[in-house]
Amino acid sequence: MRIALDAMGGDYAPEEIIKGAFMAAKELEEEIVLVGDEVLIKDTIRRLGLEETRGVSVYHAPESIEMGETPVDAIRKKKRSSILESMKLLKGGEVSAFVSAGNTGAVVAASLLTLGRLEGIDRPALGVAIPTLKGRALLIDVGATVGCKPRNLYQFAIMGSVYMSAILNIDKPRVGLLTVGEERGKGDEVIKEAYELLEASSKINFIGNVEGKDIPFGMADVVVCDGFVGNVMLKFIEGVAEAVYKLLQEEIGKRLLPRIGILFMLPMLKELWQEFDYEAYGGTPLLGVNGVVIVAHGRSKARAIFNAIKVAREFVLQDGLEKIKRKFEGGERP
Repeated sequence: MRIALDAMGGDYAPEEIIKGAFMAAKELEEEIVLVGDEVLIKDTIRRLGLEETRGVSVYHAPESIEMGETPVDAIRKKKRSSILESMKLLKGGEVSAFVSAGNTGAVVAASLLTLGRLEGIDRPALGVAIPTLKGRALLIDVGATVGCKPRNLYQFAIMGSVYMSAILNIDKPRVGLLTVGEERGKGDEVIKEAYELLEASSKINFIGNVEGKDIPFGMADVVVCDGFVGNVMLKFIEGVAEAVYKLLQEEIGKRLLPRIGILFMLPMLKELWQEFDYEAYGGTPLLGVNGVVIVAHGRSKARAIFNAIKVAREFVLQDGLEKIKRKFEGGERP
């Protein structure tokens, strides 16, 4: 399997991206294609002292899209960016998947422009698996589509259900619609209409409305929401986890007994932190486009990039794209 990796995307590109690529090539035994400025990539590989390997190759893309650029404008102006060149490789079948920690908006726009949408899907969605007391829940969408229509939420629910079933092996994933109350009829008109569509569908295990407080307790396996709401919630979860971790460190440093006790608690705390650490889940799938596209966190370092590549590999091996396609066959579309 060949996986294209945006070597120029992310806050720590290209160094950490390249390190992650070499880790993946060694441990996963798949070929990683580093897409970006060939001279810069090869100079960085030499500077890092990484050995040449058959598992890593370089594909030249002279331009890169910065994190702060307007996605649509950047896609139009930079025809040979690392993101667009990777999409071309993916569409042409030269690679099986694409991973980027770069400009998320540009990745979404380039995916739609180059790969197109799957039949029966109007808008794409980013889904991220977040920790709960019962395992993992997929929060979808977390930023690809803002201002959703009811049918968009309906389609997100189906794609999220397929993903959790195919990738995390959850039988009949419980699908919940995120809103301001558990009772039927809560939320605005979009939520109310989406509820009716989800309730009538035979393709998902819809359990009704869920509130934000229900998510950590694992009430649903798939939590469906608008991209704006999902992105805010995801960043809040990441921020709270990081704040609590730092607060514990500060308090432990002030008191003797906690410093002694922490020696026994350290393994448990490390495991708990890893559950909330974005580096552990690596990347989020962009569902609804006609190709396997994984978006990694902009602050991704080598370990996160390695894990994002693992997500892409698993999605390909589990035939996730075809499973989503089949779910939309038969015309059950609002």
